Order: sequence, then C-alpha cells, then structure tokens
Amino acid sequence: MSRSNTIPYFPNAPSEYDQKYLADVVRAFSVFAQQTRIPGEGRNTFTVFTNLHTDDYGLENGAVFQQNGFLKISLTGSPHVRGLNGTGQLGQVTVVTP
Repeated sequence: MSRSNTIPYFPNAPSEYDQKYLADVVRAFSVFAQQTRIPGEGRNTFTVFTNLHTDDYGLENGAVFQQNGFLKISLTGSPHVRGLNGTGQLGQVTVVTP
C-alpha cells in the first residue's frame, strides 16, 4: 500500500445490541471513507494515458497533458501554447521565369 494512512479500528461485535459499538463502527467507516477520498502517493509499474489534452488550457496546476509526444505537467506561470504554427509577411517577392 503506497499511502501512509493508518487502517481504522473496527471493533468486534458484542453478543447483544450496543449503541456504543454501533457508534464505533460508524466512526471507523467515516475515517475509512475520508481516507479513500484524499489523494495520496502513487507508485506504478505501468500506466496508460488516453485522451490527454494537447495543451494546458483549463487544466489545474499539476495536471498532465501531452504536447508533440512529450508528457508535460501544467504549472502556474509556465503556459504552453495551443499551436506552434505561425504566419507572417514582410515585403514582396517577384519570381520571373523565362
């Protein structure tokens, strides 16, 4: 397990109904549910990314995207443009053929 969360204690059931026991079980499940919603560390030996963005527009800080075959991470203050093409014009060119 890659997370350093402590596994909640689930008490043994008494032979008869006990309000304190039920409260302890509910508390343990509450802790467990909270731990599963909190992102933790990850360790993978194989990962496949599908349908990745090609720029960081609209992505949160730390999100992954790909650009020209490179996997990149979105960082605040370090934008990645949507397109890498541009056009421009400067002067005129005349081509004369015989």
